[in-house]
Amino acid sequence: MFPLVHHQDYSLRQDQDARVISRFPWDKYTLVRDLLRTDLTPPVEHEAPLMPEEWVKAIHDPDYVGEVLRAEVPPEKARRIGFPVTHALAQRALRTSGGTWMAARLALDHGYAANGAGGSHHALYETGAGYCIFNDLAIAAHRLLTEKRVRHVLIIDLDVHQGDGTASLFAGREDVTTFSMHAEKNFPTRKAISSVDVALPDGAGDDAYIDALEHYLPLLIDACGPDLILYQAGVDPHGEDRLGRLALTDIGLAARDSFVGGQARRRGIALASALGGGYGDDQHAVARRHADAMRVLAMSYYG
Repeated sequence: MFPLVHHQDYSLRQDQDARVISRFPWDKYTLVRDLLRTDLTPPVEHEAPLMPEEWVKAIHDPDYVGEVLRAEVPPEKARRIGFPVTHALAQRALRTSGGTWMAARLALDHGYAANGAGGSHHALYETGAGYCIFNDLAIAAHRLLTEKRVRHVLIIDLDVHQGDGTASLFAGREDVTTFSMHAEKNFPTRKAISSVDVALPDGAGDDAYIDALEHYLPLLIDACGPDLILYQAGVDPHGEDRLGRLALTDIGLAARDSFVGGQARRRGIALASALGGGYGDDQHAVARRHADAMRVLAMSYYG
């Protein structure tokens, strides 16, 4: 049993707004929640709040935030995001940011908690990108630090795509450390510079992936000494993912998440996960991978 932050806004359907036409997997968020509800000990659900506008503007260009909230994002930015931003999507972006912040608050109280959405790591200062409108990881981390709830945040990004937005937003800050392990030749073409980047070749499988993670992550955790880890737990490194270029199996993903959870637990560091990427024609298979990630993280943290 672990705290799960969720909201019906997470599963905005394309047919709810005729202008939202994209290949983004809107359905998976409800599917993940429904799968977890069938567990023998289901998670304790918490409703995601809306992130107040001032915290979003503390991370993103206020002019861009205004464009989003008015649903007046220019076409060139909408193309970069991957879909036009409607009022409903603006609300969802505030909700997912609030959800990651709440998951972190719950993790500080309980040890591990999950946001059932979020991980929007491509959103930059002046624009969104790659299906990401606001960078919930950056917004949540900055708010928690400003509120003095934490001293140092480590953002672990194991999505198959580099966390370029998060890296660029926190460049030069000493109270946030960013770690991204991703497919070298995948999106984005132009990479940012994280505190530590590990770029893997196409087709890297379970053994190579876990070897790299075990080599780099413990050293980084010990070096920066965080009191909170925000974990972008995208499942798109899976070999069957439509947008991935790596070759992890279900066993490899489980080993990855078990290692992250175990490292946090061993050091007594609060751990909050955000859903991250996962793409494919079979949304039930993608949702199962996301649900399994949360289950493994909870099991590795709580034992």
